[in-house]
Amino acid sequence: MDISTIMAWSVLFSGVGLGFCMYGRKQKAVVPLCVGISLFVLPYIMPNVTMLLIVGAILLAIPYFIKI
Repeated sequence: MDISTIMAWSVLFSGVGLGFCMYGRKQKAVVPLCVGISLFVLPYIMPNVTMLLIVGAILLAIPYFIKI
């Protein structure tokens, strides 16, 4: 996989993270806010596309299973 694939997935996860962050801030919900911030930081620390997709999918599923 090349850098363009990583960039495309990074933009997607960051966009979804922005949505979670805005929702969490407006609703004063901790879980979506933390997931949104994590999705912003995720592309900077993942070394390859496979790990980016796995961790990103897990982070996207967290707000649906944890309701605080």
